[in-house]
Amino acid sequence: MTIQEKIKKLKKEKNAIILAHYYQEAEIQDIADYVGDSLGLSQQAAKTDADMIVFAGVHFMAETAKILSPDKIVVLPDLEAGCSLADSCPASTFEEFVKAHPDHTVITYVNCSAEVKALTDIVCTSSNALKIVESIPKDKPIIFAPDKNLGKYIISQTGRDMLLWDGSCVVHEAFSIEKLLKLHEKHPESIIIAHPESEEHIIKVASYVGSTSGMINYVKEHRDRRFIVATEAGILYKMQQEVPGTELIPAPAKEDNTCACSECAFMKVNTLEKLYTCLRDESPQINVSDEIRKKALIPIQRMLALSK
Repeated sequence: MTIQEKIKKLKKEKNAIILAHYYQEAEIQDIADYVGDSLGLSQQAAKTDADMIVFAGVHFMAETAKILSPDKIVVLPDLEAGCSLADSCPASTFEEFVKAHPDHTVITYVNCSAEVKALTDIVCTSSNALKIVESIPKDKPIIFAPDKNLGKYIISQTGRDMLLWDGSCVVHEAFSIEKLLKLHEKHPESIIIAHPESEEHIIKVASYVGSTSGMINYVKEHRDRRFIVATEAGILYKMQQEVPGTELIPAPAKEDNTCACSECAFMKVNTLEKLYTCLRDESPQINVSDEIRKKALIPIQRMLALSK
């Protein structure tokens, strides 16, 4: 049996579901039951009737699945699959920050730990961040954490005066504006699309700014064009499947690397072999204390209710 056949056999025996983020390796996306962005993955985790969730993503995503489905076994192929953005917002420091601004509504981007979510009024993803912020009364001050770039983008779109946490994603801050502009000069007919976690100068030159799923949908609607895509390069696999005849060019990174693009090293620690092993052994499991889970569940459920 191939490893893919072994995974499919085990998945059936254990009544398991494999959820994978767009930034995972292609072979993991191919074996997954559902591939999506943070919002879509959260929605799938909330409604699945599987006994086990194999989360091919990073730690905070698997935590969110456990918060939503506490009675299910949730496994992550590699516990080292972390997140630079989540790491930029330690719960103890963030708690002090929140206590120093008691009159603020706290909105946190889903890319944070369960402990930080537990300090939150409502969670958001890049797919629904604008809608979440606009749901808060205009006279209510807002703390937005942990991504300052996403926060700045929301401010530019809504005019809200939000207090931003100083966090960022190393993947989305890795793009070179100089290389991007040179690439666009080489392909002047191309459309630049970018994720809102990108830096301001990248967003300013983009014709479309949106979540991973939003970017895929935009390309599908304009499939007769050429695109320069400014987000983690893993998205190109699923995007190309959706628009097989469309030329997709990854936005260039500041540093020279194997693909001249920006990749998330955390996402890439997961492998097909590790996915098989964690499914077979039901380990490593993701656990969240009952106290934290109950507190974190409230802001996540508020987000999901606003995202129907």
